[in-house]
Amino acid sequence: MASSSVDGGSTLPTEDYDFLISTTDVVLLKRAWRNEKAAPEILRFESDLISRVREQIQLVEETVEENSTGGSDPLSVSLYQMDLDRTLFLLRSYLRIRIQKIEKYMFHIQKTDELWNRLSKEEKNFTRRCTNDLKQHLEENVLSKLPENYQSLLKQSVTSDEDDMVPEPRLDTFVLCRSKEYLTGIQLEDGPVDDRSKLFEMEPDVLYFICYKSIKPLVESGKIDLL
Repeated sequence: MASSSVDGGSTLPTEDYDFLISTTDVVLLKRAWRNEKAAPEILRFESDLISRVREQIQLVEETVEENSTGGSDPLSVSLYQMDLDRTLFLLRSYLRIRIQKIEKYMFHIQKTDELWNRLSKEEKNFTRRCTNDLKQHLEENVLSKLPENYQSLLKQSVTSDEDDMVPEPRLDTFVLCRSKEYLTGIQLEDGPVDDRSKLFEMEPDVLYFICYKSIKPLVESGKIDLL
């Protein structure tokens, strides 16, 4: 097993570290974090990736702690700790961004199957608690004091046809993005698919500023990264 050593000091098992915190998973986590941060709607929870990263973080924390008290080279330990801190920041920020979106769009997410199925089990439980608590608070302190026609939590009036009091993400927001491959047939505006004047092409590794709604399926399939 290869080890890290400086000036004959004690060694730290670098192969174990590389196995625990692989470049691939860190890159994937950073990509998921960027996409979630830039997308106006909540994206699919990266359950497999997050599970692997959490396990890796726990093992690396144990490894760093053992070597910190075991006479390993302090410089090597501090470098590994710095990489570990970076991964922790990405993970916490990724989860925090998702929580913020849930808090903002909780009622819309709960009633939209597509978005609801993107949440993790813990996020679904959090959403249920938030909606129940907010509903109880508003009904007891606000809605009960209004005329009967205006006591709906989701509508401006009980006569409204839609839930016009429920905030929804703006899918027409423009985002900065980059394609991983050559893409064609991207429809920029609503209209007939066979209208060639409204179709767009994207070159790989070129930055584009484009309406999120136009590339939504390509973001979900992983062909386009948001920045």
